[in-house]
Amino acid sequence: MQKFFKAGFVLPLLSLLLLAGVPAQADQYSDTINSFRNAGESGKFFESAYGYAVFPTIGKAGFVVGGAYGEGRVYAAGQYVGNTSMTQLTAGWQLGAQAYSQIIFFQNQTAYQEFTSGNFEFSAQATAVAVTAGVSADASTTGGLAAGASGGRNDATTAHGGYRRGLAVFTIARGGLMFEVALGGQKFKYTPL
Repeated sequence: MQKFFKAGFVLPLLSLLLLAGVPAQADQYSDTINSFRNAGESGKFFESAYGYAVFPTIGKAGFVVGGAYGEGRVYAAGQYVGNTSMTQLTAGWQLGAQAYSQIIFFQNQTAYQEFTSGNFEFSAQATAVAVTAGVSADASTTGGLAAGASGGRNDATTAHGGYRRGLAVFTIARGGLMFEVALGGQKFKYTPL
C-alpha cells in the first residue's frame, strides 16, 4: 500500500497540479472561451454578462486532503483587464485527480467589482467528474455558485444555469477521475493589468 501511495498515486497528482500552474498561452484562452461559447447554455451568457473570468486549466488532486490551482484572465466588456488565480483546499473523503476548465460570468458591475476587489472566495463545494463528462453542483453559504454539466472539451454541453448573487459558473472536464465528499472553498486573487 505504501509503495502504491508513493509512486503510483502521489506523483501523478502532484504532476497534475504543477501542470495547472504552467501559464496558459493566449490561444488556450481563445480556445477555452470558444468551448464555452459553443457549449449550449453557457454561450448565452456572453451576450449579457458584464464580464467573466476564464481558467483554461485547473488541476485538482486529493487523498483525504486535497487542493486545486489554476491561473486565468478577467474580461470586462470584452476587453482583457487583469489576471486571476484560483486556489482551493478541501478536507473530507476524496481520492483522485482531475483537470477542468472553468468560467465565471459576472452579471453586472457590482458582481465584477466584488470579484476584482482583491481576495474573493466561494465556499462549500461538492463535485463528481468522470474522464470525459462532468457534473458539478456548487453551493455556498454566501449564495455563490450555480451548477453546470459538460462533455469533453470539443463536445461540451452545459445544462441550465443561472446567476446566483450576480455570478454564474460553468466547467468543462478535461480529464481525470475524482471521487469526493469534501468541503472546501475556492479563493481567487486578482491583479489588474
